[in-house]
Amino acid sequence: MTALSSLWPLFGLTLSTPRLMLRPITDDDIPAAVAAARSGVHEPGRNPFSTPWAELPAEELGPKMAQFYWRCRSEATIESWTLLLGIWHEGEFIGCQDIGAKDFAALKTVSTGSWLKQSVHGRGLGKEMRAAVALYAFDWLNAEVAESEAAAWNAASLGVSRALGYELNGVARMSWGSKMEEVQKVRLTPATFKRPDWTLKVEGHEPAAKFLGIG
Repeated sequence: MTALSSLWPLFGLTLSTPRLMLRPITDDDIPAAVAAARSGVHEPGRNPFSTPWAELPAEELGPKMAQFYWRCRSEATIESWTLLLGIWHEGEFIGCQDIGAKDFAALKTVSTGSWLKQSVHGRGLGKEMRAAVALYAFDWLNAEVAESEAAAWNAASLGVSRALGYELNGVARMSWGSKMEEVQKVRLTPATFKRPDWTLKVEGHEPAAKFLGIG
């Protein structure tokens, strides 16, 4: 039988750090992703996302997450793509780290976002998974800039950015759900990146990069 990764090469990509495994979420992973999200992602009423998806009722959350994963795959092109990487820690699905780009061939810029279930907050895993995609972007995709953003009050996310060498890149007033948020933009380059003291292990890079029109 033909392997699914031969039809959709992104499914063959795996990034490994000392404590984490990151790989694109498959349909078989969606129930675990939904269960992790349902267990709680943030404090009630303190939405850290541009779309308040984690506040959806439990019966709506699963279908909405599945639709989002399917939409990101169906809309992936060389000009615009998003990799939704599931995060596994000690065999358990604990969150998602995304990395995406528009017009990467010209701009050499990626953007990132992430979430982790609340029960694993405070262990440095958010920093480790962001470092993983920064390493992949700079060392494997030859990106020149990595961008991210967080609500100005989100000290945890901005702390991760600061620890990895991101520089402040302006504040924007944005509509997040039904509310206005002051959003802090941040920017990382290979020159400012505070690299971790571990080496990222990458499998399945060449087919994935070819699929995305890189290299």
